[in-house]
Amino acid sequence: MKFITEEYLRDLYKKEPFSTYQLNQGERLTPGAKQYLSDRGIRMSDEVSYNKKANDIKESKTLQIGCKKRLYYKLKSMEAEFLVVSRDVLKDDIILSQNIIELGKKITNIRNFIAGEKELEKLSCQECTGINSTNFYDDIDDCFEITEFHMQLNKSNEILKLHVLRCKVHELELYLSEFYKDDNLGQDVIKSVNSIINSLSQIICSIVGGKICQRGN
Repeated sequence: MKFITEEYLRDLYKKEPFSTYQLNQGERLTPGAKQYLSDRGIRMSDEVSYNKKANDIKESKTLQIGCKKRLYYKLKSMEAEFLVVSRDVLKDDIILSQNIIELGKKITNIRNFIAGEKELEKLSCQECTGINSTNFYDDIDDCFEITEFHMQLNKSNEILKLHVLRCKVHELELYLSEFYKDDNLGQDVIKSVNSIINSLSQIICSIVGGKICQRGN
């Protein structure tokens, strides 16, 4: 065992001042050396590394809390969007309005699940020609593109409002994918969001084509 003395540190400091000191394997400081380092405010390299790691962990936790809060209010905003669209179509189609409210409740469930207050509820699949139990929870994109043509249809107002709503849920799915990244727990949340998107696609499809599936047409 090699002991690092106060005299050794004084000579070393005279040659070249330093703010941190690293002990090598098999070395120990004498009490006088420890006091010398303390008096000059010189920290051990291990202490500096520990403090840096602790600060990095603290910053990471703060960032995570901030991201979770933004996600919480993004979901709250989506719930409001569903209510607004539901209100706008209520006068002309009460069934459609109720269906939109039910999908909005699934957004509420996701928010409560992320907050740790509820279990994640699974949206049941109403199968059609283009969407079934095998792809209902996947990102399968929109059934067809909404264009200016759909502005001419009798229920253009409902179609366009639902399309805007679906686009915003698509944005939510991307946000969730970034938030969870490689977290397996988040995959269930993302699947739940995909099922909401696909349900909206089915509703839009039924308004445009009635009982005829429009996917791929």
